[in-house]
Amino acid sequence: MSRHLVWLRADLRSIDNTALSEACRDPEAEVAALWLVTPEQWRRHGKAGCQLDLELRTLRELSVTLEALNIPLLIREVPDFAAIPALLLSLCQAEGIDRVYWNKQYEWNERVRDKAAADLLRANGITVEMHADQCIIGPGEVLTGDGRFYSVYTPFKRNWLSQIYERGVRVHPAPLKRQSAWTRPDPVPTSVPGFESHVPLPELERLWPGGESAALARLEVFTDKHARRYRELRDFPALSEATSGLSPYLAIGAISSRQCWQAAANELAAYGPSADIDHWVSELGWREFYKHILVGFPRVNKHRPFRLETEQLRWNDDEEAFQRWCDGKTGFPIVDAAMRQLRATGWMHNRLRMIAAMFLTKDLFIDWRKGERFFMQHLVDGDLAANNGGWQWSASTGNDAAPYFRIFNPKLQSERFDPEGNFLRRYLPELAGLDNKRIHAPHEKQRDFLLDYPLPMVDHRAACEETVSRFKALGELPVGRADNR
Repeated sequence: MSRHLVWLRADLRSIDNTALSEACRDPEAEVAALWLVTPEQWRRHGKAGCQLDLELRTLRELSVTLEALNIPLLIREVPDFAAIPALLLSLCQAEGIDRVYWNKQYEWNERVRDKAAADLLRANGITVEMHADQCIIGPGEVLTGDGRFYSVYTPFKRNWLSQIYERGVRVHPAPLKRQSAWTRPDPVPTSVPGFESHVPLPELERLWPGGESAALARLEVFTDKHARRYRELRDFPALSEATSGLSPYLAIGAISSRQCWQAAANELAAYGPSADIDHWVSELGWREFYKHILVGFPRVNKHRPFRLETEQLRWNDDEEAFQRWCDGKTGFPIVDAAMRQLRATGWMHNRLRMIAAMFLTKDLFIDWRKGERFFMQHLVDGDLAANNGGWQWSASTGNDAAPYFRIFNPKLQSERFDPEGNFLRRYLPELAGLDNKRIHAPHEKQRDFLLDYPLPMVDHRAACEETVSRFKALGELPVGRADNR
């Protein structure tokens, strides 16, 4: 009897899991799933403890789901990616596994790992099947007319949408119950030493319940009740239900982009066109665009900017300033509230990610890579492609970048997107007593030394001018004046 192994990674679900579906295609085959603990590799990648906690809670639900299908979940531990090929071979030989399935990942180290594993298994007579699953249209399939990867989002999106409409979107059902299981599932660990969550676990479980059932429930609530006001309300961080809240589940694969697309398509079919839902679909497109960038421009995986000319920039090496930013003590309320939201919840509203990132890179002129790593160490939805793409956009070192002279003004952003100060008061209780106007810049008119809140650590206008001058000195970028918005 044939035995199949499904190696789970960022695809922790039973529904619409391409590798799992393909492994179960033969009704006679015995199937098991595998998930690997790799602490040293996670440490190098700056994996957040809060994200690992969500993964483990999701795996516990998934293990129960799979066991009911006679598909046991196996757990193994190796220090890093380099040790995985030998472990897979040993497991296959010990258990008589003749086929191994997995869904592709697109980060550089993951691609190197997968090639090494596939080469070793195939050299020993074991069949390997790798499937495109993370994206609706996989990297390398959305190309320019002359066969290049897109570097600008808008034309990518047009081609991406065109291909989706032409091909259609198939969502795989959960596999049927197998006739038997050849082994028993392993217990899923409750934690991994060295990866404790910075968010208290009860709060983390309340905010981000584990499992694909929680992801699907969140998708249903969003599309039913909030999606048709998404474009209108998504930029206001005080409105907790204005965004889908699905990014943590997409990052670990508890739900797929195809399932999100299908939910949007069903809503449009049932109730008619919606610019708001179209805009949400466009955000799915951004996620996929950044996956394509990882493959088409591998340097962004390796701590290098997309715009190579910006490698000449000499960022400020100011650890004290960086720490104040990390701690939410910059003296700019919207920046500080954003950083405190990250520390308190493991998540940050997308508008705030841009504001916080642009403040670090444009006001403090600190290297975007420091902020990128800090985010990955604290985000429950940490994803290399999206995180790197967002940081390079904010720093004006990336593809489809905002012009370097476009710099967010923290006060104006705060007044526009948190006009009544509700979000600020939630995370900056020391400012709760200020009126709706003063709360956005408490020390602007006069320094209030009785207020338990720091003075602004930089002069925003002067910092902007200095940043623009540094970019202009590169001599290879369009010329412009500081554009505060």
